Amino acid sequence: MSNVVVIGSQWGDEGKGKIVDILTAGADIVVRFQGGNNAGHTLVVDGRQTICHLIPSGILHSRKKCLIGNGVVVDPEVLLEEMETLRGRGISIGPENLGLSDKAHIILPYHRALDAAREAAMGDGRIGTTGRGIGPAYEDKASRKGIRAVDLTEPEVLAEKMKKNLEEKNFLLKEMLGALPLDFEPMLERTLEMGETLKPYITDVSVEIDQGERAGRKVLFEGAQGTHLDIDHGTYPFVTSSNPIAGGACAGAGVGPKHLHHVNGIVKAYTTRVGAGPFTTELTDAVGDYIQERGSEFGATTGRRRRCGWLDMVMVRDSIRLSGIDSLSITKLDVLTGLETLKICVAYELDGARVDSRPSSLARLGRCTPVYEDMPGWREEISGARSLEELPGEARDYLARMAELAEVPVSIVSVGAKREETIVLREFFA
Repeated sequence: MSNVVVIGSQWGDEGKGKIVDILTAGADIVVRFQGGNNAGHTLVVDGRQTICHLIPSGILHSRKKCLIGNGVVVDPEVLLEEMETLRGRGISIGPENLGLSDKAHIILPYHRALDAAREAAMGDGRIGTTGRGIGPAYEDKASRKGIRAVDLTEPEVLAEKMKKNLEEKNFLLKEMLGALPLDFEPMLERTLEMGETLKPYITDVSVEIDQGERAGRKVLFEGAQGTHLDIDHGTYPFVTSSNPIAGGACAGAGVGPKHLHHVNGIVKAYTTRVGAGPFTTELTDAVGDYIQERGSEFGATTGRRRRCGWLDMVMVRDSIRLSGIDSLSITKLDVLTGLETLKICVAYELDGARVDSRPSSLARLGRCTPVYEDMPGWREEISGARSLEELPGEARDYLARMAELAEVPVSIVSVGAKREETIVLREFFA
């Protein structure tokens, strides 16, 4: 295989950043294909933690081309800040190793203002967004009034579009949401300034991928969030505004399906969720607290405490079906160390009947209870393991049962946060 897609198989926060970082060693081009800076991929290399919000995780490797696809909504303030932060850590950032799709839509201050004002107005019924303006930016994209990266290179076009949009946004902010309106001139001036800085990076990502493949280069497609936050297939309306499933790589990067050769689904060894929404296997007891504390389960972007629960294989199997997952990467297995008994949700019970896939209705999902299998835990620390044979038997059995229930093989096992604390079981870029 020459191209690989990495997607989250739960509600995001599965540890995709580390897996992408590992796989980047065998790739030449790394493409982020959806989402925005509501996602954060945390990497630990040489003892130093780095969080990437927009720039593909592969940026930590030299001589790799990182591309931000058209499916991403980009806040230029955040992108420029992230570029400077990486440069401050000695990482080279330039047009030779970073590109931004000219078709990517831009997040502007009025998107952030709308996001925050709407959440505040909803009170207890709020979705739990990050307030980064992601949803409003995708709304503008769908209603054909969005501003794209290419518009940053054409000042007159940009000014005309921004002025028209701001008139509408200010009406919504002031008259409907009771928030303060925004000033046009300083917003335009700052956006033009950022556009000038980003201009050398703006490119046609679809063409760059095509040219790279024709030259024999291998491509790694990196998704954000997770399958069950997908706008179409997730726990709607408690979802994100894009398609994190593997098919999203085609639309969000500008490639045909035949260019996706292997789909790797990331599965945390337990389940977490940030924000509101249903969570069938959620733990609100001491075990949940243990997992949360030992796993340092706080959102990489927001810092919000993540809700924790047992592994839900109903979710994972749905993800396998939706994305055609070929292999699984299991992350944070080490977090479960010390628990006497582990539970795996193998099905749901709904109104007395067994169900093997997640109901679309939140009312029905709310009535679901998990059907668990118990497995013995282990007490040995496993971060030093570099092969399956070095893991305790109980940990191997847990992994084997996951693969059996998924009907998909395990390809990578992460036993710690560091890059080297990983067991790799197959070659991805043969």
